[in-house]
Amino acid sequence: MNKHSFLQIDEQDNLIVALQSLDNGTTVAIGTNSVKLKQDIPKKHKFALCDLNSGDNAFMYGVTVGVATRFIQAGELITTQNLRHATTAYAEEKKQYKWIPPEPAGTVPQEFMGFRRSNGGVGTANYWIFVPLVFCSNQELLSLKDILPQALGFKKASRYEVFTCELVRQMQSGSIHQDHPIIAEPIDEHYTSPVFPNVDGLKFLTHSAGCGGTRGDAKLLCGLLAGYITHPNVAGATVISLGCQNAEVSLLKKEIELRDPGCRKPILFFDRQLWRGPQDMTEVVIQKTLLGLQEANKVRREPVPVNELVVGVECGGSDGFSGISANPVIGRTVDHLIGSGASAMLSEFPELCGVENELTARCITPGKADRFLELINTYREQVQLVGVDFDMNPSPGNIKDGLITDAMKSAGAAKKGGTAPIVDVLDYPEPLTQKGLNLLCTPGNDVESTTALAGSGANLIIFSTGLGTPTGNPVVPVIKVSSNSAIAERLAHMIDFDAGPVISGKKTIKTLAKELLTLCVQTASGTYRTKAVNLGQDDFIPWKRDVSL
Repeated sequence: MNKHSFLQIDEQDNLIVALQSLDNGTTVAIGTNSVKLKQDIPKKHKFALCDLNSGDNAFMYGVTVGVATRFIQAGELITTQNLRHATTAYAEEKKQYKWIPPEPAGTVPQEFMGFRRSNGGVGTANYWIFVPLVFCSNQELLSLKDILPQALGFKKASRYEVFTCELVRQMQSGSIHQDHPIIAEPIDEHYTSPVFPNVDGLKFLTHSAGCGGTRGDAKLLCGLLAGYITHPNVAGATVISLGCQNAEVSLLKKEIELRDPGCRKPILFFDRQLWRGPQDMTEVVIQKTLLGLQEANKVRREPVPVNELVVGVECGGSDGFSGISANPVIGRTVDHLIGSGASAMLSEFPELCGVENELTARCITPGKADRFLELINTYREQVQLVGVDFDMNPSPGNIKDGLITDAMKSAGAAKKGGTAPIVDVLDYPEPLTQKGLNLLCTPGNDVESTTALAGSGANLIIFSTGLGTPTGNPVVPVIKVSSNSAIAERLAHMIDFDAGPVISGKKTIKTLAKELLTLCVQTASGTYRTKAVNLGQDDFIPWKRDVSL
């Protein structure tokens, strides 16, 4: 049988991954074991290497990923009916962790073309953002969004808009009707020449928060928004407030000062309740924003060392291959970057459930390990109060594609954080301050997590997916990495990089990591435009931790 038909990830594992669909009755040899399959094993799914009695632990990646709920024969398909979530027990005593960085990727540039800010930060893009402090102010932003991008040359002419206009013209001329096919030539999207060519665009961070919740949620929202306003990818901001919400301007200013003392970035504040009507405030907003954009346009890209990159890693729409192709490729890329002095953030705490031993062992101090455990356990307790648990994290799509338990998903998800020591543990929405690998407490929700990664300072995000997702971010480029070549081909408009050759055996993780590292440098330099940016995926969802009042 083809050696690339199945995989035992770790020599301790008693669950084997099918890299290709395997037929019932097929005999596979794994080490000294020979197993006859008891049923068809779909690609990406797992089968038992040996007999498992009810209560026996199942292992993948060398850790517990579940416990058998009934007797499972060797060669039997693993499903939610015969395996439930279980994790390795936490061990207090740890061996000293030693990290050996990967050898430098000699062919990869050690500089990128970035935007240096007055406070020392370095951006991979140059945006002006519009920020509502409360959902009541979304309408002002939407009005500005209808006017400014098109007037300033940032809005692309959509092929669908042109297509629709052409169809309407044909209908009005009487050339098409119910019995006549509608015909219109497809029009490629294009950009008009921007008035401010050194500004990458205008971004509007509409949301559903800011009032009606707890004061704690208001503080967290202001912290998140302050993270975006002070972000090195942001040149300046226009902030719209209603005037009576919990997320007050004074609270936002305090959070800005905490992140960037004496911030010299142009920030424009407008309070709706201090103006007579929509016209007077909106016209002043436009005038002052244009003046701010003039200043933002003066900034130019310049060579900066690659150690100025802060990479957030994320996964969404994961499948049974994510943990053995895309995530390990991303993880090795992260190791290369950290070995070069750069920084990275690993988030999604519900998807780190089951790998606590590995992560605490990598923390540089016992205090960092304790904080990680405190944050993940507190989060889990809050989840349990509403009658659920982390084991409900895998989505129907995850399960259908082979991720049967949360521990199985977590063990694979953690691979995208690489192997470097953990220098700090951050609670949402704290900013990154330590060079190296950081843990950031966020939900497993793709958009809430990518929103948080950017808010904590990531200037580049690498996002793995096995099923495909268009997720992007308003101010940070998101590189989408597929776990398999089929999804990379089918959803080429979403996927930037294919890690599928790991599964087929055509390329190694080591080789692909160097290629992905090169793409990171190109993206950070603005010479490569990610698919999420092309799609206009400005996904922004603040994490609501408390209740509505």
